[in-house]
Amino acid sequence: MRNNIIAIMYDFDKTLCTRDMQEYTFFPNLGLDAEAFWDSANKLRENNKMDHVLSYMYLMFRKTVDNNRSLKRDFLNDMGKDIELFPGVIDWFDRINEYGKSLGFEIEHYIISSGLKEIIEGSKIGNKFKSIFASEFFYNEDGNAMWPKLAVNYTNKTQFLMRINKGILDISDDNGLNDMMLENDRRISTSNMIYLGDGYTDVPCMKLTKENGGVSIAVYTDKNIKTVKKLLHDGRINYMAQADYNDGTELDKIIKKTIKAMAINTELKNISYKQAND
Repeated sequence: MRNNIIAIMYDFDKTLCTRDMQEYTFFPNLGLDAEAFWDSANKLRENNKMDHVLSYMYLMFRKTVDNNRSLKRDFLNDMGKDIELFPGVIDWFDRINEYGKSLGFEIEHYIISSGLKEIIEGSKIGNKFKSIFASEFFYNEDGNAMWPKLAVNYTNKTQFLMRINKGILDISDDNGLNDMMLENDRRISTSNMIYLGDGYTDVPCMKLTKENGGVSIAVYTDKNIKTVKKLLHDGRINYMAQADYNDGTELDKIIKKTIKAMAINTELKNISYKQAND
């Protein structure tokens, strides 16, 4: 039997919020120029053959210390309050949950992001997610960042699709993730998974979701519409929609249509399963 659960998985930066999360408060707070910071992070990565997420996390730590500050969890949590979300995002989750409920389905929302978990948690929507899989620092007893706890890059994002599929949400549980599990025993069917992203950094998750029977959607603004059109042309995604989450928009209609189709397909599979086992 298939569980009546549908998972919607989101990138964060430029998918739910309008730009990279560090640009709202972290950079201005330390007097940093966003373009210069990202250029420095890229050079650090290239010169040291370094993972790009670890390079920006190290640079955030280094720049904070250079400004005689401590990189604290509370400091990053507070930054989430200033994040500017796309139109309709604030009430999106409750509306979509209610729509799923009207079809007898539970909708679960997940973040899979290379951004910082601490900032996402402090945002206006931080409490809307079943789990937030994002890069994170390890902190000492005083709340000071000491070391990267988790770095979520563009390719290792895909492990979290499998974690959601199997219901293994504890990232320290590698054995459970790799154990054999029959498809009907998995918590959320891959065909009941939806991924929302905004560009090439989401391609591994978009492609894997689509290939496994789920649905991938890219949201766009004037800045990335050419990239998103190419993703659609190349078959990386099922749909593209403007980054407007308000009721009645193109994105809202696509999500609701997708949820309804998944609900119908799940019910048909459950009927077939029951008949085969009676």
